[in-house]
Amino acid sequence: MKKLTTFLLFLLFPFSTNANPPPIQLANIYHSNIDLKNYFVSEKLDGLRAYFDGKNLISREGNIYNAPKWFIEDFPNQIFEGELWIGRGKFEEVSGIVRNESDDNQEWQKIYLMVFDLPKHSGTFEERLQAMQDLVEKSRSKYLRVIEQSKITDQKTLMKRLDEVVKNGGEGLMLRRADSLYQAKRSDDLLKLKTFEDAEAKVLAIIEGKGKYQKMMGALLVENEERIKFKIGGGFSDEMRENPPPIGTIVTYKYYGKTKDNKPRFASFLRVREDYNFSYR
Repeated sequence: MKKLTTFLLFLLFPFSTNANPPPIQLANIYHSNIDLKNYFVSEKLDGLRAYFDGKNLISREGNIYNAPKWFIEDFPNQIFEGELWIGRGKFEEVSGIVRNESDDNQEWQKIYLMVFDLPKHSGTFEERLQAMQDLVEKSRSKYLRVIEQSKITDQKTLMKRLDEVVKNGGEGLMLRRADSLYQAKRSDDLLKLKTFEDAEAKVLAIIEGKGKYQKMMGALLVENEERIKFKIGGGFSDEMRENPPPIGTIVTYKYYGKTKDNKPRFASFLRVREDYNFSYR
């Protein structure tokens, strides 16, 4: 029981704690009420957001990732932000590597930090993009890359691009206003576009399955930050059904709109969400 408790604590709190969460820019949901010509478009990577403060890689909640020294030693001595990423559909793998407590975990060689912004740069995003490209090009680090940005001028082309990304295992798109300054708040300067919505919820109970899932987890009873209780029954691997997330775990689920009772429609499991500051609204 003691070993199990230790494991569960590690699963939920796998990082060392930093006192201050970094001031970061947050995205609004995409809406068609914008002029696309003013935006850069990139793929929304399914990884872990990371803020490099010149010394450590820090999560959005202010926790320090236990990256090996050799991974960050050739990073530029500058503040930048990116996504710890291996590839499409590899979130669980990158999350598992980052959770490992080893100071010299060679699995980090699989990971890239995909740079997407320079929080302390005073220029517009278009100017910051050029600065990012120069920064990474001059860096000796083989683990740094800049997320590819492109211009799309009409809604039809944007939706075609979204379909291509999703069909090939991607998560969606991010849009950044070219003439915007970096601001640590949520605004239309940064927009996310996906074929579904997602959110976080806390596990309240584990419901036993029936039929082929007998003696396994059939569903999770969860509660989201709006205090709405509902079940998540899909999206789980057989391994997870045999070893379900413990009560109290924060999970991310996807859904397609809401019912008249404000419950997520067709909710299904995406992933366990470590390092998330869950709070009721």
